[in-house]
Amino acid sequence: MSNEDIYKNLTMLGGNTVQPQSPEEAVLERVPNPQQGTPYAIRFTAPEFTSLCPITNQPDFAHLVLDYVPDQWLVESKSLKLFLTSFRNHGAFHEDCTVSIGKRLVETLNPIWLRIGGYWYPRGGIPIDVFYQTGEEPKGVWIPEQGVPTYRGRG
Repeated sequence: MSNEDIYKNLTMLGGNTVQPQSPEEAVLERVPNPQQGTPYAIRFTAPEFTSLCPITNQPDFAHLVLDYVPDQWLVESKSLKLFLTSFRNHGAFHEDCTVSIGKRLVETLNPIWLRIGGYWYPRGGIPIDVFYQTGEEPKGVWIPEQGVPTYRGRG
């Protein structure tokens, strides 16, 4: 498959794109995996993820680490960035944001395996870390630790 064939259906990459106002409005685009059949892992890290508290409307901040082992599809990174930034105007609890992102990617990509770690900064003095994965890590694929330490504040 040529690169032209892989990228022909993309609508956001290489052009101006309007920021979606909500995760529901955001479009996740995918491209065929040119290495299908070769087991490998992909990691995206979003160290400055933000959403809104659904009660106070105050901003919440997280460091997200997304790992997946693709099958037929790869997520197009610009669409992923726009999807993640659409949460800036979205009111939801940490658990809902983290798990919703994981489920939306599973729905779009149907990966062999996926996990997301949401390392949230303290709200009310308590950091909340949220983890979601689709099953056991596949054998024969190197999947590094996420490497985000538990929040310690100044201590």
